[in-house]
Amino acid sequence: MATLADIKKDFAQWYQDVIYHAQLADHSPVRGSFIIRPYGCALWEQIQRRLDQRIKETGHQNALFPLFIPESFIKKEAQHVEGFAPELAIVTHAGGKELEEPLVVRPTSETIIHYMFAKWIHSWRDLPLKINQWANVVRWEMRPRAFLRTTEFFWQEGHTAHATLQEASDEVQMMLAEYVDLAHNWLAIPVITGLKSETEKFPGAVQTYTFETLMQDGKALQMGTSHLLSQSFAHAFDMKFQDQQGTMAYPYLTSWGTTTRLVGALVMVHGDQKGLILPPKIAPIQVVIIPIFTKQTNADELLQAANAIYVQLQNIGIRSYIDSDTHQTPGAKFYNWELKGVPVRIEIGMRDLQAQVCIIADRLGNPKQTIPLNQIVTVIPSHLMHIQTMMFQRAQERLHAMWYKAQKLAEFGPLLDTQPGLYQTGWCQDIACEEQLKVYKASTRCLVQEKTQSHCFYCEKPSKQDVLIARSY
Repeated sequence: MATLADIKKDFAQWYQDVIYHAQLADHSPVRGSFIIRPYGCALWEQIQRRLDQRIKETGHQNALFPLFIPESFIKKEAQHVEGFAPELAIVTHAGGKELEEPLVVRPTSETIIHYMFAKWIHSWRDLPLKINQWANVVRWEMRPRAFLRTTEFFWQEGHTAHATLQEASDEVQMMLAEYVDLAHNWLAIPVITGLKSETEKFPGAVQTYTFETLMQDGKALQMGTSHLLSQSFAHAFDMKFQDQQGTMAYPYLTSWGTTTRLVGALVMVHGDQKGLILPPKIAPIQVVIIPIFTKQTNADELLQAANAIYVQLQNIGIRSYIDSDTHQTPGAKFYNWELKGVPVRIEIGMRDLQAQVCIIADRLGNPKQTIPLNQIVTVIPSHLMHIQTMMFQRAQERLHAMWYKAQKLAEFGPLLDTQPGLYQTGWCQDIACEEQLKVYKASTRCLVQEKTQSHCFYCEKPSKQDVLIARSY
């Protein structure tokens, strides 16, 4: 059995141990790139399935765009190229010869998609145009960490065009709300939303909204973003349409996305010393059924009973699995499925079968229950919902416990070593003050509506708005 690093003493190593021992991912031969293994892929697919459903229900269509983008496209929007230049992977040779124009391996698809939007949009009747893409992108990562920061990662990126600024703004807020719903009600992760600062926003955007949360070690994680691009890319790609008054106009654009980083967030927010703890709604396996084999066991009869439980659960839409391995001990199986974070375990032995009962254990460590076999289809669904609710409440309590109000950087900056978390403080919104956070390896996470401080965290100027500050992944 694998041993995990102490979650309290070495959180970073614990995270790495869980990722690899729970078989979510593995190293690849290319630095910064990782292989997502079947169990990790199944987890991502559960997240993807829910989000894709909502993307379509809110009026978007999926499409697929090329991996390679002409370098000249990236250079069309000044802020865009400046923001991504250090992370670009560029192809200069192909087919045995040097290319006339280098190709960029997409770091994001705004440019190629807007090039196509310019070809597709001619009239107000063509708007709104709402496209989503599930894809992989490449950003050359200097400090890789599985799922959180990788050279190649998987994501969805939505891109929309609208006739008015108000429609585009509404789109930005609608998709931000969808991300919050995904985080709260499916991932059981409480998040904070707000505007990114000018230095932290997406290159080329007018506004970037983020949804963020805290990991157990007190570091923040940006889980996804929703951007108001406005018209800069429309001008760059000469994207025009005839409005209802017959005048030529530029559309207002948005983009929004979230990534496989969500898998890393699940590990760090919910995991414990035993490994993963997965929210039932997105767990690839919600219930594992473990027949307890002994020398006196009638293996066929016990497996038949386990299969009957499996069928009942499958019939009511619960993702289940029977661990029928006769070589491993029950203890080894319990360890393995706890490591993988399966929410509920059903144990059944010959004595249980004779009594027509089974034993239920859950990943949160609640007391085991003995229930009649004929009550499984009523007890298990309600217990899974109880676990989902408890997981969100636990994470929310932890977030609030690590959310501090502070006044001056000189006071809370040093505390980031011993008392990491979110520090809400005042800010004049001067970039020079924001730069001072680097001394403490911290950054602004987002602006918040509440105003609790009258002065900036660094200078003596009046605060324009409260801001959340933290160290981050």
